[in-house]
Amino acid sequence: QVQLVESGGGLVQAGDSLRLSCAVSGRTFTSDVMGWFRQKPGKEREFVAAISWTGGNERYGDAVKGRCNIFRDNAKMTVDLQMYSLKSEDTAVYYCGARRALESYKYWGQGTQVTVSS
Repeated sequence: QVQLVESGGGLVQAGDSLRLSCAVSGRTFTSDVMGWFRQKPGKEREFVAAISWTGGNERYGDAVKGRCNIFRDNAKMTVDLQMYSLKSEDTAVYYCGARRALESYKYWGQGTQVTVSS
């Protein structure tokens, strides 16, 4: 019901900033929650950030708190993740996810690779 397409990944140097974008389409509801997750080689997917589809209620994972800003772009219908002060430990495939209000994350994008060189 919800289609998600990530973009904006790439190769950056430590200390750089990067903006990831998640294009959202399909049937969405005002109570939906949008999130960003990442997965490093050999590790399970971890939570990065989340926001209500209508905006607000921003939450961040401990590893990125203070270095990320998640927000909704109404004009482009995207949920963006602005990252800064990137570290080599941030290298991962970043996924956009969506869930209904009282459910677990159900919809996922294909992922976008972020590589931070030290």
